Amino acid sequence: MDVHNNSMANRMVERFRGFLPVVVDVETGGFDAEHDALLEIAAVTLDMDPDGFLHPQPAISAHVEPFPGANLDPRALEVTGIDPYNPLRGAMNERMAMERIFQAVRQVMREYGCQRAILVGHNAAFDLGFVNAAVRRIAHKRNPFHPFSCFDTATLGGLAYGQTVLSKAAQAAGLEFDTREAHSAVYDAERTAELFCGIVNRWRQLETREHATTP
Repeated sequence: MDVHNNSMANRMVERFRGFLPVVVDVETGGFDAEHDALLEIAAVTLDMDPDGFLHPQPAISAHVEPFPGANLDPRALEVTGIDPYNPLRGAMNERMAMERIFQAVRQVMREYGCQRAILVGHNAAFDLGFVNAAVRRIAHKRNPFHPFSCFDTATLGGLAYGQTVLSKAAQAAGLEFDTREAHSAVYDAERTAELFCGIVNRWRQLETREHATTP
């Protein structure tokens, strides 16, 4: 899509008060963002079409080396199936991984004229906590994400479909969900992006119908 079309760019800016929603999923070595390793991160940027509907774009991702002294909970690794020190992962250090994600996000922000990105996640506070902790560790000065605001598809899924678990909310929305692929940052980010777009677009459809019936 040509986001240089001013009407589309303006609509994205106006839709989320100057923020660009970006779907993020992380896989980690535990639940403690300050002490447990960040092992995978994936981000899905979103485009808006001329009718105001959102569409996910291809995921940007990185496998991440555990930071020095990072904790790795065996129970978390059992769930994700990640071997942090497998050389075939092609993992990069946190600085390289975060810059890979941030560069892509900043590019889309420029295209749409958005002031800042806002993280969209399933139980988003978890993902945002690990992003913020990594930013602090590497002393990154150009984090595009809002430091505490986020959109949570667990909450939105509960509102729209009565389901707060990602797999169940996705299925209630008519989306495919393969539990064998879950706990991959890319897969979970892609399904979360589809869910978020579906909810936002459902609202957009209601707006369109209301406008069509207004005298």
